[in-house]
Amino acid sequence: MSVKIAFIGFGGVGQSLANLLWKQQEELREKYGLEPIIVAVSDMMKGSIYSPEGLDIPILMDSLQKTGNVEDYEGGEEIYRGWDSFETIKNSNADVIVEVTFTDVETGQPAIDHCRTAFRHQKSVVTTNKGPVALAYEELSLLARENNAYWGFEGTVMSGTPALRMPVYTLAGNEITKIKGILNGTTNFMLTEMEKGHSYEESLKKAQELGYAEADPTSDVEGYDARYKAVILANYLMGGNIKPEEVQCEGITGITEAMIKEALSLKKRWRLLAKIKKDGDHRITAEVKPECINEEDPLAGVTGATNGILYECDLAGPILLTGAGAGLEETAYSLLIDLIDFKRNS
Repeated sequence: MSVKIAFIGFGGVGQSLANLLWKQQEELREKYGLEPIIVAVSDMMKGSIYSPEGLDIPILMDSLQKTGNVEDYEGGEEIYRGWDSFETIKNSNADVIVEVTFTDVETGQPAIDHCRTAFRHQKSVVTTNKGPVALAYEELSLLARENNAYWGFEGTVMSGTPALRMPVYTLAGNEITKIKGILNGTTNFMLTEMEKGHSYEESLKKAQELGYAEADPTSDVEGYDARYKAVILANYLMGGNIKPEEVQCEGITGITEAMIKEALSLKKRWRLLAKIKKDGDHRITAEVKPECINEEDPLAGVTGATNGILYECDLAGPILLTGAGAGLEETAYSLLIDLIDFKRNS
């Protein structure tokens, strides 16, 4: 089955997915019956190009490497250039929109409007963008259903680690009553470095040098990134309808070297934890804050940039999932998971 794909945003994650689709094309066809065809790319900085018959990925990537602009692509008979993101969504023949634009977690835009536009034109969406899922999950889910469109967002919580799909499919039949997790790799890396004797400032600098932290690390260190992920978990897995502003949030900026040393002396560790609970009345609450946990706690052993989630299930008991929570290839893989799931549900 051929699946025509349009990329909205074509940064590191989008390019990684394009390369992955090219390298894995034979396996995808043979194992999953999936034949992805990239028909369009629209990026605010890199230009826009559309070919109804499909773009040659090596030529596309070569053009981008040489000039930084996809509009310099050469090849194909019917080529359209210069469309903006909404024109690409509306006018291209894409079956699936891969939405990988910059995440504005305050407004969710323009990603929310990209999703709305796609669904209203009966086009499916796969995304790693937290904004639409955290801020407009109920609205967009309904819109997708009304238009018989697929919406995949596996990569919004733990990148390529299946924090959403795993509990939905493999823990089916359980009621998840509590979720506790390390959902931000940057802060977990920093806390691990501080346990090695480094200062907060040294740990942050190293995280930035390794690409874990942005030049402005506020979203990570203040807990905002983890808060949005907690909202996604609460609403998608536990049937909640909570908003980010309802989640009590505290980051790691108040954690000192002395606090780290004291915790270690007591065989404890500081971790930035997101906690979601469902009470007996099915009321769901969530919070994000640093906690000093015993070394025996399963999440105490989650170190470095790794993420981890502990699901409390009524039948299966506690289930721990750990894995990479970031990385270009890992995040691209999460989009591939969604594309394969789209094929299975088509």
